[in-house]
Formats: sequence, structure tokens, C-alpha cells
Amino acid sequence: MAKLRSIGVFCGSRLGERESYQDAAEAVGRAIARAGARLVYGGGDVGLMGVAASTAAAEHGTVLGVIPGFLIAREGHLDGVDVRIVETMSERKVQLIDESDAFIILPGGTGTLEEVFDVISRQQLDLHDKPVVFLNVDGFWEPLVALIRHTIDQGFTPPSLGEHIRLEDDAARAVAHILTTLDAAKA
Repeated sequence: MAKLRSIGVFCGSRLGERESYQDAAEAVGRAIARAGARLVYGGGDVGLMGVAASTAAAEHGTVLGVIPGFLIAREGHLDGVDVRIVETMSERKVQLIDESDAFIILPGGTGTLEEVFDVISRQQLDLHDKPVVFLNVDGFWEPLVALIRHTIDQGFTPPSLGEHIRLEDDAARAVAHILTTLDAAKA
């Protein structure tokens, strides 16, 4: 039996100011579940992460949440999904990365940015070659991509990193790109 593909979803523990962010989180959860992949996320039932995970679960998808015990009182956790409780934020991030074959990045704050930079830094160091797709809801990620391109232009980041940053406006296309990339790597 083939291993279930797992897509890590990094996003805000808040909903943000635009309804389109929540719509995108729902679309990501739905697309991952319908593709038969497992959604791996930060474990809480709040914000965009809760929306994405609960939507995937409602679509009868497989969901893995990884959450530090101290955050449960603040963020809760979803009933009916696999929840792994760890001690620290660092353990959480390591498990999220290890359990994921690829990543979709939705809008979020500093925690999301930390996860993004950890994933792309590890990629730059050849510690993994997992696809990373930014769901560019209403242009949310364009300033970050511009900053990363600036670090490349100024000689602080290798140009190859730009090859690993993909922007998509549609959740279904993002998931399809990831699955195609994973299939191509397997062949």
C-alpha cells in the first residue's frame, strides 16, 4: 500500500482582516482532503489553521495536528482528528516538517513566517527538497517574495532559492502542483 501523501499547512492562528483568507483556508482543507492527502498542521482549532483542518475533516480527509501541551488551553484542538501533543514549539515545528511531504503557506503572522523561513532555510541547506507553495490570497505574499528576491539580488541568498518559491492563487491548483511534483520526484 502506498504511503499517504502529507501536505503541511502553515497559516495564522487568527482569521485575519479579510474574509478571503478564511475562504482560502476552507479551499485548502477541501482540496487536500479531496486529493486523498493528509493535512498536517499546528493542532489548534482557532484561526485559519482551525478552518483548514476542520474543513478537511468535514470532507472525510485525514488530519494530523501537532500542538505543544501548553497551547491547548489557548488554541484548543479538534475532536475526531489525530492530535500529537509535544512539549515545545521547536518540537512542534520539527514534527510538522518531518511529517509533511510538501507545504502550502496561507496568510499568517510571525509564527507562520518562522515556519516559512525554517522550511526554506532547510531547503537551501539541502536538508529536504519538498515543494513549497504560497497561496497568494489577495497578493498577501508578494511583499515577502519581493524581500526574498532582494536578498538574492544583493548576494545574501543563493539564486536557487527563487526556484523553490511558487505562488498560486487557487488552492486546487496548489495541491495539484504539489502532487504532480511529488509524482515526478518518485518516477
